[in-house]
Amino acid sequence: MSDDLDDLIRRVDPDRWLSSRFVADAALRADVIAIYAYDHELARAPKVASNALLGEIRLTWWREMLDEAFEGRPVRAHPTAQALAGVIARRGVPRDLLELMIDGRYRELDRTPMSVAEALSWAIDTAGQAAKIAAYILDPVGDAELAQFPAVVWALKRRGLGVDAAEAESARDDARLLSAAAFPSVAHVALALKPAKSELGKRLRVTWAVATGRL
Repeated sequence: MSDDLDDLIRRVDPDRWLSSRFVADAALRADVIAIYAYDHELARAPKVASNALLGEIRLTWWREMLDEAFEGRPVRAHPTAQALAGVIARRGVPRDLLELMIDGRYRELDRTPMSVAEALSWAIDTAGQAAKIAAYILDPVGDAELAQFPAVVWALKRRGLGVDAAEAESARDDARLLSAAAFPSVAHVALALKPAKSELGKRLRVTWAVATGRL
C-alpha cells in the first residue's frame, strides 16, 4: 500500500515527493507521503465534483474518516484513509490540523477568484498545515510551526499568485531555523523560490537545500 501511495505522489506531487526522498527512515518517509496523499485527495474533491454540493459530500467523507480513526473504529477501505489512520495512531497527529486541511478546500468549491486574504488563508490551511504535520512527524520535539510559512509561499507560487521579496525571505528565514530532521518538510520550497528547468536541475536544487539547510 505504501508503495502505491509513493507512486501516486511521485506522479501528482513531484515537488514534495522529491523532498521526501531526503527522509532517511523509510517508515517516517511513508508517513509523510501519507499526509501528502491525504492533501491530494482533499484537493481532488473540488476539482472532480460537478457542483459545490458534490464537493462538500466528498470533503465530508474525509471528515467522517477522521471520526473513525480518532475514535478507534475500523477505517473505510481506501488506501489513503488506511495509511492516514496508521499515521494518526503511530504519530499522534493533532486532529485540528487535519481538520483545517479539509476546511481549506471549501474555498475551492467557490469558482470565483480568491482575494489576497482568501488565498493566504487557503494556503495556510492546505499546504501550510500539511508541512506542519510533516515536520512534526519528522521531528516531534522541534518547532513544526516553522514549516508553515515556507509551504504557504510554495502553494501561492504554485497557484501562480504573487509572493514579494520580503515574503520569500521570511520563508527562507523560517526554513533555516528548522532542524535537519524536519527540513525535508520544506525542501521542495526551494523549487518555487528558484525554479529549475530540468529534472536533474530540480534534484540538484533540492539536494543543495537539504545539504545547507537553506532555501
